[in-house]
Amino acid sequence: MKIGYSYILSNKNKTVLYVGATGNLKSRVELHMLGKATKFTKMYNVNELMYFEKHDEYHDAFVREKQIKNWRSEWKWNLIKLHNPELKNLYLEL
Repeated sequence: MKIGYSYILSNKNKTVLYVGATGNLKSRVELHMLGKATKFTKMYNVNELMYFEKHDEYHDAFVREKQIKNWRSEWKWNLIKLHNPELKNLYLEL
């Protein structure tokens, strides 16, 4: 049984959201920060961790990623603000 994470990133101005899933949250966010993860996150400087969920099953993280990706932006922000009302970069706390 391998754990997984679903996560939401944003840019400095909080104008863009990116939803992803991974087996190693810290190293994946570091790749985003270095601009080596996806073209989208590199293009829009999306590298601040706003929200994440830990899943006991790796597969569940990817199922949750797909679910959140289908949400409206407003719903994603509501989820983020529920758990991170100050909109802090949670990477700094990993």
